[in-house]
Amino acid sequence: MSEHFPLSEAGDLVDVDLAAPQDRRHAQAGDLAMLFTSDYKRYVVRLHQQGVTHTHLGAFWHSALIGRIWGATVQSQIGHQAMLLQPSLTDVMKSLKRGTQIIYPKDAAYIVHRLSLHAGSRVIEAGTGSGGLTTALAWAVMPSGIVFTHEVRPDIHQVARDNLARLGLSPFVKMFLSDIKDGFKATDVDAVFLDVREPWRYLPQVRAALRPGGAFASLLPTANQVIELLRGFDEHHFADVSVEELILRRYKATPDRFRPDDNLIGHTGYLIFARCIDPGEDMARWQRPERQRYEARMQTRAEIEAQAQRRADEMAAGGKKYPKLPLPD
Repeated sequence: MSEHFPLSEAGDLVDVDLAAPQDRRHAQAGDLAMLFTSDYKRYVVRLHQQGVTHTHLGAFWHSALIGRIWGATVQSQIGHQAMLLQPSLTDVMKSLKRGTQIIYPKDAAYIVHRLSLHAGSRVIEAGTGSGGLTTALAWAVMPSGIVFTHEVRPDIHQVARDNLARLGLSPFVKMFLSDIKDGFKATDVDAVFLDVREPWRYLPQVRAALRPGGAFASLLPTANQVIELLRGFDEHHFADVSVEELILRRYKATPDRFRPDDNLIGHTGYLIFARCIDPGEDMARWQRPERQRYEARMQTRAEIEAQAQRRADEMAAGGKKYPKLPLPD
């Protein structure tokens, strides 16, 4: 199939035949490329014959980049050098224009993994934000899958639309400017991801959209939000629940001075995963073992406290100090 994609610099359009075999060794018109400078700055662009990318090291004409082998050193019009590379998904996500904070690549990659997304998967997302996670989802399900993404803010919706168009991912994403309280625009999907403030309020809509046994995920910044979502899982029959957090620690890649980087990406959010199960199932049977043990202890404690209270009530009423014991035969 052939698509027209808007380009990041001059705004011109280029025809990209997604079905045509691709030259994997050389940069071609329509390819996403990255200019990697010696001071570790990265410029992600889509190449076209009339394009030009302006950087702090001068302008790079795309006509001089097209046809070059990936990994080659290229020069700006004032003689500064950069390396011509294919961008990774992390590079692409970090290059997005932001109207909101995007989900970190470390979390996005794990979400895709845990939701078991692959080419052909159908996945719902809300809210879209600047399109960071949408990019990762579309990257995973293309070329035969689809992402249904929902956003309520028109300005942010347009930022995400422009970002996805620039990256050539629009054919794999259906975008909706809508409130998910009215339900999702798709059903029988493989997975749902919610990046909203109170995801527990939308679990009925999630169940209506997910196929049986489908996967659910959410990212929340605070513990009290996680607790509310866990309670919602009990009410709406979600099992196989897990709450996780990813900490990324970089290291200085210097052979003679190898050590941790000075900056650590710490807490970015709690990742919560679950599966929707048949509403007729006994939820107690499918709770995680640590929760079953905890609730058994709490039940035993409640029974002991109830017995102690009954004895105290009997003594206060003038009854016997000790409970009756069975007499020997």
